[in-house]
Amino acid sequence: MSALAEVLSTATLRPDPRGSDLPTCPVCADSMVAAEASAYVSDNVISYLWTCDTCGYGFVTKHTLRRFACN
Repeated sequence: MSALAEVLSTATLRPDPRGSDLPTCPVCADSMVAAEASAYVSDNVISYLWTCDTCGYGFVTKHTLRRFACN
């Protein structure tokens, strides 16, 4: 079984902490709910593996974490 993966940007203009950055499948436009896997790429970057339940298309997203100053 071969796999095809694509890295997609998930940048949003107005981020909402309750799921506005959840992706949709670029092939069939179905909504994604949970990533199949995640991995730390570096100290502030996490990548997520997504597979569409409807059409089976797989892709990877990368997210950069912001560091907050502690007071």
